[in-house]
Amino acid sequence: MLNQIKGLHHVTSMAANAQTNNQFFTSALGLRRVKKTVNFDSPDVYHLYYGDETGAPGTIMTYFPFPKMAQGRPGTGEVGTTVFSIPEGSIGFWSDHLAKLNATGLKTEETFGEKRLNFAGPDGDGFAFVEVKDDNRLPWTHGGIGDDHAIRGFHSVAMRLRDDGATSELLKFMGYEVQEERDGVKRLTIPGGNGAHLIDLETMPNISRALPGAGSVHHVAFAVENREKQLEVRKALMDTGYQVTPVIDRDYFWAIYFRTPGGVLFEIATNEPGFNRDEDTAHLGEALKLPTQHEHLRSLIEQHLEPLEA
Repeated sequence: MLNQIKGLHHVTSMAANAQTNNQFFTSALGLRRVKKTVNFDSPDVYHLYYGDETGAPGTIMTYFPFPKMAQGRPGTGEVGTTVFSIPEGSIGFWSDHLAKLNATGLKTEETFGEKRLNFAGPDGDGFAFVEVKDDNRLPWTHGGIGDDHAIRGFHSVAMRLRDDGATSELLKFMGYEVQEERDGVKRLTIPGGNGAHLIDLETMPNISRALPGAGSVHHVAFAVENREKQLEVRKALMDTGYQVTPVIDRDYFWAIYFRTPGGVLFEIATNEPGFNRDEDTAHLGEALKLPTQHEHLRSLIEQHLEPLEA
């Protein structure tokens, strides 16, 4: 069993409009845009990162906003819900706040003994807030949401699977332990994790496979401290039979990818070097940052991308 993984690093999804996406996360949810860059493989499309003040691992929601992309169809083989941690007693605030913004899918419930608010993003994205006692991660409070209610980071992700067996065994190999099972949902945790260390597996054998599109999660990334730990994980996964990509430099972290038995794309990402490698922390997410291989296209890229509010 591996011990290098400490929880989630980031979750990357797709959207149909960059401005709408930017407005939702920075204004409605009060997160900080910590990086404005482009898709490495399609530099005419933004890659936007939202999180806490520094974009700490376990807080980072990222998006590829492909203009006018068709909405995805929910199903199995994907991350169905991305869940954020909020302070105890703040569900009421968020329910009222999102209702005033005409958010859809609002539903309050209790799961695994936790108070939870489900809601949908602009593209039908599956989101939820869960009240967490003593989550000591410092929130970003300059986005209009006060400290008493502000998002602390991720709580968990929920994966929809036709059968959770092989994915459950993979997660256990990655250092997760089964914490509890309720109502067909298996919860796994990493003891001593980074605050974003829960995974829920939802078994749905009679549901069709998901069709990716706007509102769909592209991949979920797990955090390791550095490149040395990442290489250890890569070797262990390959020795187990997984087809893992070479290490890829994503400017703000190093990444490897592999497809899980249940169909979800996993990434292992390093905590280093971080989002302040090319911007001062006070000005994160303000300027358009381009990968070195695309810098010579800056004028064309800037003409093509729609302007975003700071």
